[in-house]
Amino acid sequence: MNPLILLAPGAGAASSHPWLQEWKKRLSGIGAVETFDYDYMRERRKRPDPLSKLIAVHREALAKAREKHIAKTFLIGKSMGGRVGCHVSLEDKVDGLICLGYPLCAMGDRTKLRDEVLRALTTPILFVQGTRDSLCPLYLLKRVRTEMRGPNALHLVQGGDHSLRVAKHQLQASGQTQEDIDRQILQVIADFVSDLV
Repeated sequence: MNPLILLAPGAGAASSHPWLQEWKKRLSGIGAVETFDYDYMRERRKRPDPLSKLIAVHREALAKAREKHIAKTFLIGKSMGGRVGCHVSLEDKVDGLICLGYPLCAMGDRTKLRDEVLRALTTPILFVQGTRDSLCPLYLLKRVRTEMRGPNALHLVQGGDHSLRVAKHQLQASGQTQEDIDRQILQVIADFVSDLV
């Protein structure tokens, strides 16, 4: 039975955004992928809803997806979607979490860490982080990971930004394309999922 993947968007772009649609297409090789939007996105508001409301909508999307697919379930999220997915997993049992650019520092402020939820997790989690991501300095993530209770893994995208995009000059120097980088990320996700399925 193919796993169910609920793919959540980041704060700034809806599920129709090309970046998320591309990842939906890639991930469909691993399992059945469902996407959704938070209320503020559907209502075309700029500012994200309070966390409690984001969690409620995410849980509702999970319940709907599970009505269609009875399978092992993985929550994958871009930035904010990954963080909200972590909160959801504290209330609804899922088999694994994958965060594509976890926003550890609120607004990039290193004194405001969003680490409490990570410490509370027991669900296995995979962090996919760009080394140039200002919202998640790696030394801070490393410290948090050593204090986490749940199993956690990290895949680093060398030169990747918050959207896991690598600068052109760096791609040229390494002889790789963004497509190569994305394929590597996909393989890491596929391995993580298959280990838990």
